[in-house]
Amino acid sequence: MIRVSRILAPNPGPFTGNGTNTYLVDSDGHAVVIDPGPNDDGHLAAIVDAAKPFTVDFILVTHTHEDHAPGANPLSERMGAATAGFGPGPEFKPDRILADNEVVRFGACEVHVVATPGHSADHLCYQIGTALFTGDHIMGESSVFVEDMTSYMASLRRIQRLALDTLYPGHGPAMDDPQSVIAGYIEHRLEREQQILDAVRAGVSRIDGIVDRVYDQVAPDLRPLAAIATRAHLSKLMSEGKVIVDGEQVTVP
Repeated sequence: MIRVSRILAPNPGPFTGNGTNTYLVDSDGHAVVIDPGPNDDGHLAAIVDAAKPFTVDFILVTHTHEDHAPGANPLSERMGAATAGFGPGPEFKPDRILADNEVVRFGACEVHVVATPGHSADHLCYQIGTALFTGDHIMGESSVFVEDMTSYMASLRRIQRLALDTLYPGHGPAMDDPQSVIAGYIEHRLEREQQILDAVRAGVSRIDGIVDRVYDQVAPDLRPLAAIATRAHLSKLMSEGKVIVDGEQVTVP
């Protein structure tokens, strides 16, 4: 039996929603911390305080973006727990490098590592029982920034095959209908992809024009995210031979 506690980091914003979720997962006196977030003294103190009843065996990082990883090593110094993740990154140096399908143990529990590249090349999700801690692969608030759309779609389909009851995202509330949520993410991305392809076929030949047409309802502060998503979709479409991208110009073959 596991228990999940959330400690919300004080870093709200357009890309982080109400802030980064740090999770303390405990069972039988042992625990892991997932995504300690930014290196913020108050937040790290709150994690240490919440973890006092337990032996923390690992501090796990889903990926090395600045709102998830920088608190890991300072927290390790305070707790004495080992850090672990895909690899080093800005302000993060893991004690243990994790590979896909690897198992991390805390007490009698197992954490199964699920490689989910797409949001970033180094992204991992962590499965504990029927719970999946999704980092920024799936978010309960805000939109997901995607670097590699081909990898991202494959990662979504991979977690769709897992037996899950709950998703614990890096931002926003937990989700108790994983299959519906994941299917919705896939459907949304396929819809965006078709909208982008339709725009190019209609003669919209510049990337900024595609962003204007497809993401016309997006708030101005999220426009940079929309532009990145458009480029990721176009890269996928180009790899499939459906468009030709030359700098800022896009055409169909």
